[in-house]
Amino acid sequence: MTEFRDPQFELSRFRLRLVAAAGFVLVCFGLLLARLVFLQVVKHEELATQAEANRIAVVPVAPNRGLITDRNGVVLANNYAAYTLELTRSQVRDLDATLEQLAQVVEITPRDRRRFKRLVEESKSFEPLPLRTRLSDEEVARFSAQRFRFPGVDIRARLFRSYPQGEVGSHVLGYIGRINPAEKRAMEDWEDERQANYRGTTSIGKLGIEQSYEELLHGIAGYEEVETSAAGRPVRRLRSQPATPGRNLQLTLDIRLQALVEQMFGDRRGALVAIDPRNGEVLAFVSRPGFDPNLFVDGIDLESWRELNESIDKPLLNRALRGTYPPGSTFKPFMAMAALHSGVRTGSQAMFDGGTFQFGNHTFRSHGDGGLGMVDMTRSIVKSSNVYYYALANDMGVDLMHAELSPFGFGRRTGIDLEGEASGILPSTEWKRRTYKRPEQQRWYAGETISLGIGQGYNAFTMLQLASATATLAAGGQRFVPRLARALQDPVDGRQTAPERPELAPIDLRPEHVALIHRALHGVTVEGTSTRVFAGAPYRSAGKTGTAQAVGIRQNEKYNAAKLEEHQRDHSLYMAFAPLEAPRIALAVIVENAGFGSEAAAPIARRVFDYALLGQVPSEEDLAATRQGRSSAPMGVPRAAASIALPGERSAAAAPLAPSAASASGSAAAALP
Repeated sequence: MTEFRDPQFELSRFRLRLVAAAGFVLVCFGLLLARLVFLQVVKHEELATQAEANRIAVVPVAPNRGLITDRNGVVLANNYAAYTLELTRSQVRDLDATLEQLAQVVEITPRDRRRFKRLVEESKSFEPLPLRTRLSDEEVARFSAQRFRFPGVDIRARLFRSYPQGEVGSHVLGYIGRINPAEKRAMEDWEDERQANYRGTTSIGKLGIEQSYEELLHGIAGYEEVETSAAGRPVRRLRSQPATPGRNLQLTLDIRLQALVEQMFGDRRGALVAIDPRNGEVLAFVSRPGFDPNLFVDGIDLESWRELNESIDKPLLNRALRGTYPPGSTFKPFMAMAALHSGVRTGSQAMFDGGTFQFGNHTFRSHGDGGLGMVDMTRSIVKSSNVYYYALANDMGVDLMHAELSPFGFGRRTGIDLEGEASGILPSTEWKRRTYKRPEQQRWYAGETISLGIGQGYNAFTMLQLASATATLAAGGQRFVPRLARALQDPVDGRQTAPERPELAPIDLRPEHVALIHRALHGVTVEGTSTRVFAGAPYRSAGKTGTAQAVGIRQNEKYNAAKLEEHQRDHSLYMAFAPLEAPRIALAVIVENAGFGSEAAAPIARRVFDYALLGQVPSEEDLAATRQGRSSAPMGVPRAAASIALPGERSAAAAPLAPSAASASGSAAAALP
């Protein structure tokens, strides 16, 4: 059967299909063109940036940290470059097996493992952690040859902080350490520019000067733009901006004086702060025992951390900055000045010291078994009359004492350029209301005032506060904020600038009152409690010994050191300045649980003055006796100040000074300007 079709109809259908196909193709090409226009025109800048980011990596360049030196240019903190073996846990399948295999290629000590374990606990899995530092060239070559065996393990060249003087000045310098999670979270709140400056930085200042001047020492980070392959490996460097090193910092410290004082403490605990009363520069800032800050640079291991943190001697406690102690009789000169300034006493007023002071039904005892007889203000300081100051405190009252002594800096932070300073306690009725919760505790009782007069009771100050107050007294009321930073040096042009120093208004002290206290304090060194210690000194000094209770004893019970544990015995204190006519150095020193001030603290002060004013240090025999608390006036032939051996340099020849040179050097060659 033959089928008939309409050619015209078929042709029309074909044309329709052709138009539909052509339309579909045109629509597709239109969509493709639109997409092309969108990508090439509208999204051009964004996509070009992404492409560049895939091809180019911006690598931050951490700056060299600034150096720290003492006032004479001795290096206290510097940097060195070394190779470090680093491991990224997220890229390692079996951590323990990898460590065992690595130990066959490079040496990994038990301390390295302990330190690495501590870092693992504190860090995230994607962060590279140092397993070994300071690899030798041989170890680097040995690992590089077998690197393919250890995915997630690599060698990097890094800068490390070094403290060449070891323990000397450790509490002042502080240390740098790896940035911990808490510090990273705190950094997230920083402004963008500040955050960017710390990209690529793994360590920051944790304590002391390293912490206080962190951003100045850190410098400004640089960057490198590196073209990378598809595998992420660098192909070539496109451009870079070098990092700007941190500023170099010169301290006011004399590190040889610092080392001498630390040697004189020996194994004993305590603190000493020495200040130039003419400008507030800190010449020595000692806290004993100390620690080696180099332990913290790579990350301290758990065993070393426990040894430091759990020691009964508390080597990590900065006693000069944070340790608060009753000042004992070193408080009496300030009490006397407060009495003169307020008009409660005159210098000539005298009273009878019979050995006891009766207040109500309580008997306050003086030193020794008997009294001193009639004492005026000068004799009360020279012979250290407790009864005189019991009566004075009772006459003044706690609030007047607080008002008169607060300007000297007692009971408040000095503002020194170190973080973490304790404020201490200078009590008042308002202080007690703020401190205690129960009404009966908030009330001030008149009997509590009496012991304040001899530096006991609620009184508790740092050696920094006592040294600063002594410097103010030496300078006749002129006050300075104690400073450790002397100069900052720009690493680019070498220019030096002095850090800003807040100005303090002087205390309005009458010159005749200052002269009276100065004479009385000088009397302590020629006829008082420190006479033997300062015998033969070619300069005149002023000072006051103090003995402060570490624990209280029952009423009518006599103190007996032999019956107490070592940590319960009295503290030995001394405050002093010299030379008397034009003071250049003022200090406060405490030797914990060492007994009378004249036996332990004053001998250290005498030798500090000999160094600062005469340029000499004690003989080895005398140094050993001072360390053991068995010295008074210096014995043997003194040595030149240069003979103090620092860990960061070879020991200078211990050339003794001839007796004639020793006596003549007082005016010719002083160690401190």
